[in-house]
Amino acid sequence: MRIGAIEAGGTKIICGIGNEHGVIEKKINFPTESPDIVFPKIREFFEGEQIDALGVGTFGPIDVNRNSETYGYITSTPKPGWGNVDFVGQLKQYIHVPIGFDTDVNGAALGEALWGSAKGLNSCVYYTIGTGVGVGVYTEGKLVHGLLHPEAGHIPVRRHPEDSYEGFCPYHGDCLEGVAAGPAIERRFGVKGHELGKDHEAWKLEAYYLGQALMSTILLLSPERIILGGGVMHQEQLFPLIREEVKRNLNGYVQHSMILEHIDQYIIPPGLGDNAGLSGAIALGLLEYNANK
Repeated sequence: MRIGAIEAGGTKIICGIGNEHGVIEKKINFPTESPDIVFPKIREFFEGEQIDALGVGTFGPIDVNRNSETYGYITSTPKPGWGNVDFVGQLKQYIHVPIGFDTDVNGAALGEALWGSAKGLNSCVYYTIGTGVGVGVYTEGKLVHGLLHPEAGHIPVRRHPEDSYEGFCPYHGDCLEGVAAGPAIERRFGVKGHELGKDHEAWKLEAYYLGQALMSTILLLSPERIILGGGVMHQEQLFPLIREEVKRNLNGYVQHSMILEHIDQYIIPPGLGDNAGLSGAIALGLLEYNANK
């Protein structure tokens, strides 16, 4: 089986083809420019390829309600040029196979549950911390949608008493994304995160905010695993800092060995590494293929 995959991020688009085991056979990437530039590049990649299904994991917000007139659309995104874009409709003009459509982080959560760090578990939460902050939720063997889909990157967080940065989110200012995504680090300190030293104060500040978010996730969803991906999390020194913040915030309330004794096995990087998003899109395609049998 060959499954096409599109991971549409705020900075770049990745197109690929893999199999039903999540193994990626080929892939390309290009910048997330305007739709009139992006969609011809997607078409060119898939032209002549024989695929059985296609999975799309994209930045949001998006419409995942199959009964809605705007199903398959990117909706109220702040990304210029991408608001109210019929993503699935564009693809259906030249790709005539079942198309699975979800957020990039929901796709990554599904991929990690099938083939990665949460394999064999009934639930996990996947955070990506990069250009923005996105959260995918897989629980009781299913992805969470509901009214829309999880948008936990925009939850409010308590401000660090020494942090005067106002936040960059155009909707909420200093929500989690506004103070903890990659652009917040760059605007606060004047350079990109990867240019800062491993002992820079930025990472304790980052852990302060992410630790609050993960505490809320644990209390609200009680996932069996929390997976942290995205460009910011390439700074591996963040993981122990975040784990300590989570334990400090919980303050002994959740009496479970995975928190108290094995938190280094509970809050972890993606098992699929930097392919988590693309493998997740493959998983979405596989899910749609099976639903259409």
